Amino acid sequence: MPNIKELTDLTTQVRRDILRMVHKVNSGHPGGSLGCAEFFVSLYQKLMETKDGFDMDGIGEDLFFLSNGHISPVYYSVLARSGYFPVEELNTFRLIDSRLQGHPTTHEGLPGIRIASGSLGQGMSVAIGAAQAKKLNNDDHLVYSLHGDGELQEGQNWEAIMYASAKKVDNLISTIDLNQQQIDGCTDDVLPMGSLRAKFEAFGWTVLDIEKGNDIEAVLEGMKKAKSLTGQGKPVCVLLHTVMGNGVDFMMHTHAWHGKAPNDEQLAIGLEQNTETLGDY
Repeated sequence: MPNIKELTDLTTQVRRDILRMVHKVNSGHPGGSLGCAEFFVSLYQKLMETKDGFDMDGIGEDLFFLSNGHISPVYYSVLARSGYFPVEELNTFRLIDSRLQGHPTTHEGLPGIRIASGSLGQGMSVAIGAAQAKKLNNDDHLVYSLHGDGELQEGQNWEAIMYASAKKVDNLISTIDLNQQQIDGCTDDVLPMGSLRAKFEAFGWTVLDIEKGNDIEAVLEGMKKAKSLTGQGKPVCVLLHTVMGNGVDFMMHTHAWHGKAPNDEQLAIGLEQNTETLGDY
């Protein structure tokens, strides 16, 4: 298993991948991708129990579902660097006939991708269904999901959140990327949601915060705590406090880089701030 330095080095490389992928096609979503790099690296390198070879059934292993599918660059990078498909394939991001579309899709059979996502608000329902299927199959593995905080403005989430607690779906860990930014601005300016902790708790979930969501050790500690809280009759919500655009100073703390690609000069600056660790594709 990789140590903290190796995980940190991989996170740096993932940030480079994100910047280069989005820059090449002048299209994509770098801000949220950069902010979730530590989470994805921790999940796929340390936390999830997976088996050799990918299949869509996912029986006998942990599953992950990305609801906010626009942050596909970080998902693709970590999947590739975790051995799901060749790293060189990252060079095809968002190209016609590529398996690496702007939002993850399933019709091309990309290993690691179990649902098409990007229509916000739907991933919670899918994750709950998968978690219930595991219970029906007597499979004691977990289901993980990731959602944007702005995404929770979608009403379908709250129907699903209410359902999960009512049906005691306690093999589910849903993480909220709490960066307080969305495409049109700060979440509090677009549609204030108040306390997400209070809301999830009122809906019958167990809730914990990871205050340092861009720190590998904090993410690992927090997610391991979340795992320990499963199996107790309630679904688990993790509020992951991240910084939009983390690791690239001019992209941080602003919604401006939600869906904007860096130009040549900006790419060079971003790459300089994230020194190559494992080799670019």
